[in-house]
This record gives sequence, C-alpha cells and structure tokens, in this order.
Amino acid sequence: MPGEKVRENRLRRMLARRGFLLQKSRRRDPRALDYGLYRIVDPERKLVVAGSGRFEREMTLDDVEAWLKD
Repeated sequence: MPGEKVRENRLRRMLARRGFLLQKSRRRDPRALDYGLYRIVDPERKLVVAGSGRFEREMTLDDVEAWLKD
C-alpha cells in the first residue's frame, strides 16, 4: 500500500532524528508469523530497543508510533 510505505518512511525519519533505526522483517511470505513486523534498534550499541531480538513478538507500525509518543 502506498500510504503504508509513506507512513513507514515518516517513522524511519522520526527515529533517525533520535538516533535509532527501524528494521523491518525480511520475510516475504504473508503467512509467516513475522511478516511485515518491525523493531527499533540502537545502531551504536547494536541493541534492540523495542521489539524482541528476533521478529517473533515484533511491532506493527501502530506500535512503533506509540513507542515514539512515549
């Protein structure tokens, strides 16, 4: 969806201004449990800040947006 990609890019820029990266699961199978999920990473410390280390209990874009508001 074009609107979803725009939203994703906006959240990426917001996180970059705070020094974080937004990583998306690389799965391409829509039936996979981690398809389309995200996590927030601190690139300097190489640490997953939000979401788990794996893409099992990751975040949706709604979750990322809520994390940024906190």
